Amino acid sequence: METTQYPHPLIAREGWPYLFGLLLVALLVQFWLGLLWAWPVWILALFVLQFFRDPPRQIPLGERLILSPADGRIVAVAPANDPWQQRSSIKISVFMNVFNVHSNRSPVNGTVREIRYHPGAFVNADLDKASESNERNAVIIDTPQGSLTSVQVAGLIARRILCYVVPQDKLTAGQRYGFIRFGSRVDVYVPPETRILVAIGDRVKATTTVLAQWHEQER
Repeated sequence: METTQYPHPLIAREGWPYLFGLLLVALLVQFWLGLLWAWPVWILALFVLQFFRDPPRQIPLGERLILSPADGRIVAVAPANDPWQQRSSIKISVFMNVFNVHSNRSPVNGTVREIRYHPGAFVNADLDKASESNERNAVIIDTPQGSLTSVQVAGLIARRILCYVVPQDKLTAGQRYGFIRFGSRVDVYVPPETRILVAIGDRVKATTTVLAQWHEQER
């Protein structure tokens, strides 16, 4: 196995403004009013600290592996139409609650073919209709084994999808490519012949959990 490397330590850079702001407020409130008034702010700061944690992960090795792009719980594994590539597929959905790590990682080694953003609503991301109704951002990735679509979906209180890659970027499996703030979901659309290795209700971790395997091509 290999370990993912990020240009920041343990806490996602997206959380630094929130964390520093809350720490400053907590210190000021405690200085002027005392700990009794400051403790709710300290608790909020601890929540923000745990929400924006972003630990390195061990990467399973294997060209045919499709890794989880997010931490959370599997809420859908079903045949579906990939609306971004207009083809039959299997959709695997990972729901992230506010206690999960929210950075998104590439499920495969490949090249970004296209990125398509779609505005939308902010219904509960645990519901399957969120895949079609909510704000979402699709990243289509080409690999030697085939292509897949990884879709960041905003949730009930998520109000910002962040994506840091552009078309023609090269991605390695487990590489950090985006972030969704405060509860959300990631849908992965894979070809129908893909071997699925997870089921509804399974708890998964970004990068370390293998969602599926590419179909072995005949030689």
